[in-house]
Order: sequence, then structure tokens, then C-alpha cells
Amino acid sequence: MSMHHRTVIIGGGNAGLSVAARLRNAGQHDVAVIEPRTEHYYQPLWTLVGGGTAKRRESVRPQAQVMPQGVAWIKDSVSEIDPDARTVTLHSGGTVSYDYLVVSPGLQLDWDRVPGMASAIATPNASSNYDYELAPKTWKLIKGMRQGTAVFTMPSGPIKCAGAPQKIAYLAADYWQQQGVLDAIRLVLVLPTPAMFGVEVFAEELDMVAKRYGIEVHLSSEVTDIDPTAQTVTVTDNSAHSSEQIDYTMLHVVPPQSAPDWIKHSPVTKADDPNGYVDIDPNTLQHVRWPEIFSLGDAGSSPNSKTGAAIRKQAPVVVENLLAAMKHRPLEGRYEGYASCPLTTSRNTMLLAEFDYSMQPTPSIPVIDTTHERRDMWYLKRYGLPAMYWNLILKGRA
Repeated sequence: MSMHHRTVIIGGGNAGLSVAARLRNAGQHDVAVIEPRTEHYYQPLWTLVGGGTAKRRESVRPQAQVMPQGVAWIKDSVSEIDPDARTVTLHSGGTVSYDYLVVSPGLQLDWDRVPGMASAIATPNASSNYDYELAPKTWKLIKGMRQGTAVFTMPSGPIKCAGAPQKIAYLAADYWQQQGVLDAIRLVLVLPTPAMFGVEVFAEELDMVAKRYGIEVHLSSEVTDIDPTAQTVTVTDNSAHSSEQIDYTMLHVVPPQSAPDWIKHSPVTKADDPNGYVDIDPNTLQHVRWPEIFSLGDAGSSPNSKTGAAIRKQAPVVVENLLAAMKHRPLEGRYEGYASCPLTTSRNTMLLAEFDYSMQPTPSIPVIDTTHERRDMWYLKRYGLPAMYWNLILKGRA
């Protein structure tokens, strides 16, 4: 089976559907999206599901319901891109040729890169909010804990929503504080970064949050081994070149992440990149070697934080530049690295960290100081952003 479409989009997640909708809104009639899943997830809500402040069902809708009207939906996965032949090979064996290609497959979760992690999440004492099936388990563990040691981990390397490993720790700590058991719980947060956050003003605020809850923070560190039978984690301090074992009663893990394996083995990847990201110009989001290819979202090599807010700024740039390329005009759309991270610091407060390639605060809400914890920002995270996602972003209107 072979078919041709003028514009082919790989991935029906946030990035792919946002671009597809914008192309349709701009009058493009021959747009195809390759996506095998029948359900579409709003993943940022999973932290709140794990923290007991949202229901899992709110995060999922049928893929058919969110697919833009007039878009050809190819219900398959991709196994290969041949950028010279301008073809995409499907897992089923068929091929799709294209004039223009948008690569936005998202990231894969590499559970096996940390010894013992895949086994640990199958036990009753460990969970992860990075999986739709596991997020409710996180809340069950938090709700049932009254004493012991709770360990929250973050891997090195780029991941989806780098604030999420911290957010669940704060939601758990606030709940345990409300229940009067926080003093009986040793709460350990393992971060690979040298500070709580990459932007100083937000790092200082998060330092205060961690101290308020009595969280034991291990900076420049990561979990390098898990023994789910003994319920221990090995924490390696990369700055001191030392390791220690910590017994856990409850464990929340975040797996290392990378581009899908088929992307890693594709010629469109950036040379010598172990994560296998698509090699694009960080401002135009056009491929550096094949001008008819664009990429956005988590699998692109642009050095921004991998968040949905980044995609919201990338999608209009991709569409503007893609339309310009179709007309053989200069690419004038520019993405400056904007990303935001809504950091829940309690069960009713949030810190909205907004920044760009300069790693300086870039607030988008006038008047309000979002560099500090605020209750109104909690309502934005809990209700405003999900409504914006389903009703505006996926429809190419925001």
C-alpha cells in the first residue's frame, strides 16, 4: 500500500494536532496525520491525578474527537523516514510519500536505562506519574503512607515537563502535612541539576518550598540502581563521585527519556546525539539538511525545556515557515525558546515559571507576579490550562 499527501505529520499528540489544525485553518486541504493511538492524553494532568487533586478520566478523550476536521488520519505507526525519497514507511509495511513533512512523535520512556526501575513500578511500593495507568497508584501510595521514607527521583537529560518530578513531591508533602504525619516521613528528592531550577529566581523560591516541608534534596544526583525486593535505591552524587543506598517505603520514579528508537536510527537525527533528536534550526524549526522537513515538540533538537507551553509557541512558527517554504519565500517565523513550567507547590498554590533560550524570566501575564507561589495560578493549572488545551490549542486557536 502506498499513498501521497502534500503535508504529512508524524504524531497525533499536542504538537502534531496543533500544526494540523493550523494548516487546515490556513486553507491547506491535503494534510495527513500518522498516529496509531485511539485515545488522546492531556499528560500535564497526570501529576494532579497522582497528587489526588484530579481524576484520571479528565485527561483522556477519543483521538477521533480531537483530530481536526478534513485531516486524513493514518492509523498506523512509523518505522522509517527516507528523506531523500521523501517517503515514510509505516509499521504495517505501507509507504506514504510527501512534499512536506512535520516530525512530532514525542518521546519514549526508557524504563530499562535504570537497572531495576521497570521491575520496581510493578511492585506495590513504587509508581510514576509519567504513565496513565500508574498515576492513580501514586495517589494510593501517598494516601496510605503514615511513616517511613518516600523517595522522588528525576533522571539526567531532557524529559517531558522537567518540573513534574518536584511537583508530586510537594503535593505529597502538603497532604502529609495536612494529615499530621509529615514529621514521621523522611522525604527525599533526587535531582540531577546543580540547583532546584535552571532560572535563579525560581530556584530560590523552590528552595524555600523544599525547606518548608523539610525535604532532603540531593542535587547533582540521580538514582542509578533500584532493588525492588530490598526496597532500596542507589543515589549517585555526580559532583562528589560517591554513592549511597537509601531504603524506601514509597518510591516515585521518572524514567530517562529519548526520541523513539526508529527516529534514533533515522538520517534526520542530529549527529552524535544519544537521545536521537531531529536536527533542526532552533529558531525556524526547519531541518538543517532537508528544507522540506520541520520538527517541533519533544523530539526536536531545539534546546528548550520540553513542555506543552513550548509547543504552543512552536506550532505557529512551524506553520508560518512551512507555508513560506511552500511559496519559496524566506522563513520569517522565529521561535525564541519560550517554555513555561506550572510548578504546584501545595494543593492550592502554584508557581508559574516562564523563560526562554536566555534562561531569564519571560512573564506572559501582565500585572501578576508569577515568580512567587499564588493561589490563582493553581486554578489556572487545575482548570484553565486543561480547558485551553482541549478547546483552543488542539484546534489551532491558541
